[in-house]
Amino acid sequence: MPFDGYFLHSVVKEINTASNAHIYKIYQPSREELVLSLRKSGFSEKLFISVKGGMARIHFTNEKPENPDTPPMFCMLLRKHLSNGKLIAAKTFGFERVVSLEFLCSNEMGDKVKLFLVCELMGNTANVILLDSEFRIIDAVKRTGIENTDRIIAPGAVYKLPKREEKLNIVNDDISCVLDRIKDKSGNLTKLLLSSLDGMSPLIAREVLHKAKIDETDTINKDNIKSIKASLLSLRDEVKNGTPYIIADKNGDYKDFSFCNISQYGDFYIVKKAESFSSLLDEFYSARQKAAIKKRAGGDLEKLLKNLIARTNKRLLLRKKEQSLAAGRQNLLLYGELLKANIHLIKPGAKSVSVINYYSENAEEIKIPLDESLSPQSNALKYFKEYKKSKSAEAALKELIEADEREKAYLDSVIFSVQRAENIKEMAEIREELIEGGYIKAQKRAKKPQKIKMNIETHISKEGYKILVGKNNLQNDYITTTLAGKNDTWFHVKNIPGSHVVIFNGGKDISEETLTFAATLAAKNSKAASSSNVPVDYTVIKNVKKPQKQKAGMVIYTTNKTIYVTPGEEL
Repeated sequence: MPFDGYFLHSVVKEINTASNAHIYKIYQPSREELVLSLRKSGFSEKLFISVKGGMARIHFTNEKPENPDTPPMFCMLLRKHLSNGKLIAAKTFGFERVVSLEFLCSNEMGDKVKLFLVCELMGNTANVILLDSEFRIIDAVKRTGIENTDRIIAPGAVYKLPKREEKLNIVNDDISCVLDRIKDKSGNLTKLLLSSLDGMSPLIAREVLHKAKIDETDTINKDNIKSIKASLLSLRDEVKNGTPYIIADKNGDYKDFSFCNISQYGDFYIVKKAESFSSLLDEFYSARQKAAIKKRAGGDLEKLLKNLIARTNKRLLLRKKEQSLAAGRQNLLLYGELLKANIHLIKPGAKSVSVINYYSENAEEIKIPLDESLSPQSNALKYFKEYKKSKSAEAALKELIEADEREKAYLDSVIFSVQRAENIKEMAEIREELIEGGYIKAQKRAKKPQKIKMNIETHISKEGYKILVGKNNLQNDYITTTLAGKNDTWFHVKNIPGSHVVIFNGGKDISEETLTFAATLAAKNSKAASSSNVPVDYTVIKNVKKPQKQKAGMVIYTTNKTIYVTPGEEL
């Protein structure tokens, strides 16, 4: 990903809008992620830092990170040293992917001291290091062993910047110096640019060549030197005044991002401007993280559920075939009645008998098969017994088919929950639901498992009513059967898997705007999210019932009304 030195340069400009803001909360959602909540007059933002391999970055975030019940040791250390500290400035070192956050804090004696939080954002070596005013390491997210004599990252060691190659600075150095480095040299021009300019990514190197209309296999010479110089000068201006752009394929899946407009992809990709660098990174990595969660945590669950659905469909098909066969049972009763009325016509040992069907308006003659080993009376009795048996089988099949259809609807709702899960907690809730339902065998645990804390999506209407949205069947169950009062208003898309949405209005009037808002939330959080004119049923909670022994999230409801909404419209 092109989180290069140029992009970081623009991000740091945004971070410096938080200068003089105080830290009021520090979180560490995972070993390699930090969140610093910053506040000052008219300003409140969360600064997110990640040093995960392939996802290293720093920016403001609107996401709500999961805060562990027990904070890690490094988080406790940061709280001790940085809590209530003031951010003085963020700065970079040339175009290296290293950011130093300078804070003015109070020590244990109450004296003001400077501390530095250095964020190194280079690939697998990414790290966050806390330094004192003399640039000695207090601690780091990742320590190195003392055998690493070149650069020790450990408490007490003097901090050194990562080793860097001698490259030119696109802003401060003369463009002619860059051209001198690559002029008349053979080899791939993209690689030559990367080895010459500090902070450049392959994406930007290719863009420079694309705008200069030069192929990377060409050589810089007197004929094309003007175009490459113009392209580099344009790049310099874009580095100074970066604008965030996100790159997506035609399906809407994000592929790249940049601090400048990218034209090299032509019509193959869509390039659009973002509101800010931080919102761009939030959007890009949020989508990437959701995809990673689904692949890692949801892959096995989705595979299991698809197998269960396939098995249920197969069983349903067989039972429906049996039901259609059993539906012909009326002929058995007719044969029995006609044989009973025509006993005198049946000869012993006959294989069949032809009789008048006096139950028919046309009174046509029909041929009835017989068991030659049975008496006429026994043949009639046999048809009556087969009719009774078939009638019982049809009733049993009807119940089994209904159970299979409920099972399929339930499994469809669970697989929908897996596909839209956004974090590990939501995946854990779904796994717990499947364990409770007997679909997954519970692992033996040494300790009693802690009850999962549900992070339920919450909205507030203009009237001040709380609106909750369930993200899976456990949450749906909890909202509808436990939290909601009998006069609160319940929403669900008609006949489609989706969220339970509840307005906690306690029977009070709801405006048309709030009604539409809640219905749109229900449609947006359903399988009909990409449709238009979606029917959403709503009723009061007292009309929503969960039958005994029914699975999580499965309810029946009556006395409902229906509203039609389009999920894609602005909420």
